[in-house]
Amino acid sequence: MSDARPANSKVTVATTWLDGCSGCHMSFLDMDERLVELADKIDIVYSPLVDAKTLPEQVDVGILEGSISNEEDLHKAQEFRQRCKLLISLGDCAVNGNVPAMRNPFKLDAVIDRAYRENVDRNPQVPTQGVPALLDLVRPIHGVVP
Repeated sequence: MSDARPANSKVTVATTWLDGCSGCHMSFLDMDERLVELADKIDIVYSPLVDAKTLPEQVDVGILEGSISNEEDLHKAQEFRQRCKLLISLGDCAVNGNVPAMRNPFKLDAVIDRAYRENVDRNPQVPTQGVPALLDLVRPIHGVVP
């Protein structure tokens, strides 16, 4: 089976943001009028920037922004690696962990206590519902998938 693409078909692209600020996606949008030209060449099939909310089984290019900080990030990175022919790490958080990884020198329990108990005036508690479990260490994308 050939990977040859018909001349008139578009490259499929999926993007998502993991732990970070989503600034790299915002920078992508800052391409302004060049986005119109790009739209003739690609089809964004999954992204927080579009309505499609299900990652297709097969995607040409996947772009991940952010670091791997929790179980949900890990699952999403593994899913993108499995389904995307080419996977791109976009930005400092994706490449080296950046600001989210600043918690790595501390034990996870100490970080959680500081955020949810020590710095709270009323009803200090650790959220357990609707919040993905934090991983012990924040990792860049290549730290969890090739």
